[in-house]
This record gives sequence, C-alpha cells and structure tokens, in this order.
Amino acid sequence: MATRAAASLLRSRAAFQQALIGWYRVHARDLPWRSEPSLYRTVVSEFMLQQTQVTTVLPYFARWMDAFPDFTALAAAPEDRVLRLWEGLGYYARARNLHRLARILAGGAEAPREAASWIGMPGVGPYTAAAIASIAFGEPVACVDGNVVRILARLTADATLFPNGAAAVKALAPVAGKLVPEVSPGDHNQAMMELGATVCLRAVPLCGSCPVRRFCAGAKQGDPAALPRLSPKPSLQRVVARVWCEKGGALLLHRAGSAGGRLAGLHELPTAEQAGIPAAEAAQGPLLATGKRSITKYRITESIHRVAPPKGPLRPGLAWVPLADLDVPALSGPHRRWVKQILDKRGDKAS
Repeated sequence: MATRAAASLLRSRAAFQQALIGWYRVHARDLPWRSEPSLYRTVVSEFMLQQTQVTTVLPYFARWMDAFPDFTALAAAPEDRVLRLWEGLGYYARARNLHRLARILAGGAEAPREAASWIGMPGVGPYTAAAIASIAFGEPVACVDGNVVRILARLTADATLFPNGAAAVKALAPVAGKLVPEVSPGDHNQAMMELGATVCLRAVPLCGSCPVRRFCAGAKQGDPAALPRLSPKPSLQRVVARVWCEKGGALLLHRAGSAGGRLAGLHELPTAEQAGIPAAEAAQGPLLATGKRSITKYRITESIHRVAPPKGPLRPGLAWVPLADLDVPALSGPHRRWVKQILDKRGDKAS
C-alpha cells in the first residue's frame, strides 16, 4: 500500500506543492528568523531548533541576537559566555559547535551554498545542511526530520515498523526529495516543518485543518495517528548522589572538562566521588533535594546531600563560587533549578 500511495502522491506532486505552499503563506507563524531572514539567523535558528520546540527557542533566540548579532560577534565571544546564553536549552554541544562554526566563517571561510558542503562542518548533519542550503541559498534539497517523517508516513500509509528514527528518515527521504520544488525550496521545507508542528501532530493530528488531506492515504485508512511506527527506545535507570558544600559564603561546583560529552564546560553540584568524599558518608548527610532528568538513553535520579567541605586541596574541576555570583558560570539546566530551589527554601537568592 505504501508503494502505491507514494507513487500516487508523486503523480500529484504539483498539486500537493501548490496546496501546501498556499496554506503556508496564509498560516505560517510569524517567527523572527523568517520575518528578518539572513544566513546567520537561519543557522542560529536551525541549531536551536534541533530537538527543541519553537516556543522554547523564541526567548533564547531574542537574547542570543542581542548578545551576538552576527558570526563575527559570536566568534569573538568566550565559550563561558556562549554556554551561559545557551543555558536551559540543553544539548550544549550545539552551542559549542555553533561557536566553532562562527569562528570558521568569521575567519574568512566562504559559506557554502550547497548542502553537501555544509555536512561535516561543526554541528551540521544532513537535516541542518538541507535547511540552511534551501532556505538561505535556494538549493532544492529536502529537509527530513521527525516532523517530515510523520507527514510522509501518513501521506503514504507506510506501516513499516522502523527500528529508530534514523531508519525512518533513510526510508522516506527519497519521497521527500522528489516533492521539493525547484522554485522556493526553502519555503516548501519550512511549510513541511510548519505542517508537522501545527497540524500533523503526533498524538492527535488535526486532519480537518490539513491543507493536503486529499493526498493522504493514512487519513483515508482512518487511523493516521498510528503512523509512523517506531520501535520503543530502551532506557536505563541511574542513581547519582550529589553533595552540597558551602564555605565562607561560597558553593562548591564541578566544571566538566572537554571529555565531559554533552556537559563539557558546564558546572554542576559535584558527585561524592568528584568531591573526594566517600559515597556512604555523603549519603548520610541531610537530603536537600531530589531531582530527575534524562540524558540520551539514561533516566537519572539525583539526590543532593549537605556535607562538610572536603579537606585538603580541591580536586581538578572543583571551584568555590560565591553564592552572590552564581549567575556568572554556566550551569546545566536541572542543576540551575535545583540550586535555586534549595536557596529559595532558606531565603537566599540565586539567579
């Protein structure tokens, strides 16, 4: 069924494109990177929108543009300030890669015009490359992310059980590519993103408002919400004990080094091991807070215990940060919230 439906969709390619772009030009959200387009604003928005919703990105984008209005300003900024402006968006490798990319382009390298030449630059994969090339330079190449996969799986009634999102992207990318028009491909790609974000929703698609419903085999079958079919992601549970140490009006924090993966360059409350305190001793300290967060496949429960300051010289990565200056270093989003909650409970202030 999926093959026949895909063939039918492609035969109606021109009508599909016309219906989609006509809807987009009337109903597209007024977003700052669309209303004042530029290569820089396109690049920044695409980095921020990786795995993050538009409503979350909007205030960050505004602050970012005030602080770093172009590639040159971003390239000149220290990494700590870049991470501080990104704080709360998560996936901090995006900020570091965007910073590296700005330094490449501000250093005299010419911005590529084709998606293939963007791939491999810091933080740029196939989707981001296609978005930049189609929106900023008009290259007719398809952007295929989770939203587009969802639309195409429903349009073609593709009931394949994909092992993961990457497999679904690979399978549906050829159809996406054939649907992209030669004229205004960036608008087409943004229209597909807009459709997935506002109409062809994951759990409850708004089929009654869909401008391309007449092309949708999934809607004709009666259960488009069941598509696409993706195997559930396995998750692993972890428990981490953190320590809360104060001395002379300062809080002990740990800064992850360059080998810290997603958290590289960010500050967090140290684990007992990082602070050089026996785990059993730390666990006996008063429990100040418990929080949960997810990092990739891990579901992490973190407990924060008050303990006495460690004796002797501080271990690498540790630093005393005055409570009055906690707004200066970049903290991971969860730890910023937990530190603020603990201080608020006792009447202290933290930004």
